[in-house]
Amino acid sequence: MNSTETNENTTNNQTAENSETTAVATAPPEKVNACHREISVEIPADVVARETESTVAKLQKMARIPGFRQGKVPATIVRQKFAEDIRTEVAEALIPKYFREEAERQKLVPITQPRVFDFHMHEGEPLRFKAFFETFPEIEVTGYQEIKPEKTEVVVTDEEVEQALKNLREQQATYVNVEEERPLQDGDFAQVSFKGSSQEEGAQPVEIDEVMVEIGGSNTIQDFSNNLRGAKVGEEREFDVTYPADFTDARLAGKTLHYLVAIKGIKNKTMPELNDDFAKELGEEFKSIDDLKTRIRAGMTAEKEHQAEHDAKNKMVESLVNKFEFDVPDAIVEEQINMRIDRGLRALAAQGMRAEDLQKLDAAKLREGQREAARREVRASLLLGRIAEVENIEVTDEEIDREIEAIALQAKQPADAIRARLTKDGALDRIRERIRTDKALDNLYRRSE
Repeated sequence: MNSTETNENTTNNQTAENSETTAVATAPPEKVNACHREISVEIPADVVARETESTVAKLQKMARIPGFRQGKVPATIVRQKFAEDIRTEVAEALIPKYFREEAERQKLVPITQPRVFDFHMHEGEPLRFKAFFETFPEIEVTGYQEIKPEKTEVVVTDEEVEQALKNLREQQATYVNVEEERPLQDGDFAQVSFKGSSQEEGAQPVEIDEVMVEIGGSNTIQDFSNNLRGAKVGEEREFDVTYPADFTDARLAGKTLHYLVAIKGIKNKTMPELNDDFAKELGEEFKSIDDLKTRIRAGMTAEKEHQAEHDAKNKMVESLVNKFEFDVPDAIVEEQINMRIDRGLRALAAQGMRAEDLQKLDAAKLREGQREAARREVRASLLLGRIAEVENIEVTDEEIDREIEAIALQAKQPADAIRARLTKDGALDRIRERIRTDKALDNLYRRSE
C-alpha cells in the first residue's frame, strides 16, 4: 500500500462551502470520531426579516392567483398562500452563508455538506439551527523520521539470466510445416480451428479460426492436447474438456465445454542457436552473446531494485499507519471503498465475468469487506500529506506537465485535451496532492541512504 494506490481525493483540500441547498434532519447524527463536528448557528432576526420581505416581493411578481392580476397580489395573500415555499427559500438563501461564517470563525474546514438539525424558524425571531459535518483530522507526526526502510540485497543469478535467454529463444522460434502424412505426436504443434460450446444457460459459443496447440506440452491444457494426439491433417475431433475451478481464465473456470476441432496442419518448432549471430539479430547494440547477457542482467537487476524499493516503501507506509493512531472522515473512507470496488469489478469484467454475474454479488458484503483496507489507505494518504506539509514539500508545474504527458501517452490523446478534461473535473489538484505525498514517501526512503 503506497500513496499512489490510495484515493487521490483523500488529501485534496476539498470543502463544503459551495452548498446551495440545505437538507434538514429531524435528529442529530451520531458523533463517533474526532472528525465529526457540530456547530450551532444563529441568524439575526432582522436579517431573516429582510430576506423574507425580499422573497415575498419576488413571489408577488410571479404569483398567479385567481382574482388578482399578475404582480398585483397583496403581500398578505402571498404570505398565506406560499408560507412553506417562503420558509424554504429563506432558509436555503441564508443557511449556507451563515454556516460558512460560523465554521470560519471557529477555524473549521468542512469536507462534507452540513446536515442541519434542531431547526427553528419563527416570525420575528432569529433563525437557529445546528449543523453536523466532517473535517480532516489534526495529525501529530512527531517521530516519523525514526521509521527506516527494510532494504534487501538485490541479486540476479546465472540461472535467472539463462531462463531469460531461453524465453528470448522461444520468442524467436520458427514453425515449419511437416510435409509427410502422419498423425500428431508429442512435440508437434497442431494448427487447428475449433468451436467450443457450453450447456450453461446464456453462455456464448467460443469460435477460433486458427491457433496452434502443442501436443503434450507443459503449457498446454492437457485434456485438450490429449484428445488431438494421433489425429491427421483434415481430421476432426469432438470431445469435452472440464476446466478446474481455479483455472486462470475466469470465463472457463469450473466449466465444461464441448469442442469440435478441425486439424488444418502439423508444424515443428525450430529454436535458434544461442550464439553471437542470435544476439546480433536482436539489436545492433549487441556484438556478442556476452553483450546480450550483460544487458539482460542489468535489466533484471533494475527491475528487482525497483520492486525492492516498492516493497520497502510499502512496509514504511504500514509502519507509519501502525505508529500514528487517529480518526479519519467517514465520507472519505466511503469514497475509497467505492474506488476499490470499482477497480475490482473492472478487473473481474476484464477477466471475463459476465455482467449478470457481477450484478449478483452482495454489494453490502463487498463494501464491508473493503472497509478496513480503505480506512488504512486513507490514513496512509493523510499521514503522508501531513508529512509533506511539515517538510514544506511542493510540486512544480513541470512535474504536473510530466504527469499529464504520461496520461496522454497512455490514453493516446493530446496533452492539451487531457489537461482541459482534468481541469474541468477538478482532478489537477488531486494529481498535485498525489505527487506531493509520493515525494514525501520518497524523501523518507532516500533519507536513510
